[in-house]
Amino acid sequence: MSQTAIKTESESDESENESMQLVVFQLGDEEFGVDIMQVQEIIRMHQGTRIPQAPDYVKGVINIRGNIIVVIELSRILGLTTKEEDDDNRIIVVEIGGNILGMTVDSVSEVLSIPESNVEPTPDMITSKINSDFIKGVGKLDDRLLILLDLEKVLNSKQLAEVSEVSAAKG
Repeated sequence: MSQTAIKTESESDESENESMQLVVFQLGDEEFGVDIMQVQEIIRMHQGTRIPQAPDYVKGVINIRGNIIVVIELSRILGLTTKEEDDDNRIIVVEIGGNILGMTVDSVSEVLSIPESNVEPTPDMITSKINSDFIKGVGKLDDRLLILLDLEKVLNSKQLAEVSEVSAAKG
């Protein structure tokens, strides 16, 4: 009887390991998900300070509890159009390549858990719109498809160096 209990317990551990916890957000008409472990916090949009001669995808810098954080426009990185700025806009504070930075998004809708078995390779239709290097896959949720971003690949090494430079200049 104890063997059955042990087997059931290890099976439940396996199923817990096979699901992903995601922060779900919108950019334009697309719905995206990122691993919650990379998200430090989600804050309301701040005006921030523009940086002269910063790359066009850098919106500026903001001060969060004494820390200066570079904010990037994720839509520009991904080549997407977004809606006009409103009260739903958020900044998702994440760590990418050792840099803490904020990413602007149109809105954050939920945090959810999705079984890894519901994640499919990225269809060609999506990779034609977005550089497929950024994408871990597509999550299937009933009648929704969720584009899963690999934050470590959203910025290339040149862009990461530029973000570090902006951060160092204002830090």
